[in-house]
Amino acid sequence: MKNFVLEPRMRASFGGAFYPTGYSMVMFPSPEDASRIGHKLIENGVSGDEIYLIPAATILEEITPTVREADEPLPSAGTDAATVRAYTKLAREGHTGLLVRTKNEEAANHLMEVVRTVPYSIAQRYRTLVIEDL
Repeated sequence: MKNFVLEPRMRASFGGAFYPTGYSMVMFPSPEDASRIGHKLIENGVSGDEIYLIPAATILEEITPTVREADEPLPSAGTDAATVRAYTKLAREGHTGLLVRTKNEEAANHLMEVVRTVPYSIAQRYRTLVIEDL
C-alpha cells in the first residue's frame, strides 16, 4: 500500500475537487479494518501500488481543501463536492479511507466482496462524469 499524496490527476478538471477517476474510495470506522482490507486485497492479487491508505488527518489536510477551491466562485454543480464533504464529516469522526484503483466493474465488484467482510461507512467509485455508490 502507498501513502496518499494528492496528485493533480486526482482532481476534477472543472473546479478542482477531489475526483480520482478510475478509483474507488471506501471509508472505515476502524483504521485497523482499513489496513486489513488493503492487505487482503494485495493478497488477492491487487497491486500494492494501486492502493492508498488515507488516515483521517490526511483526508482533512489534503482532500477537504479541494472543496473550498471547487466552490469558488460558485458552489459545485455536481456531486463531487458533496462527496468530499461526506468524507470530511467521517474523517472528523476518525474514519480512515482506502483509495483503490478500480479500472472496471469487475475490479469494483472484487473490491466490495473484500470490503463487505468488515463494517464500512461509505464506498464510492469514480468514473468519468459519474460517482457511483458501491
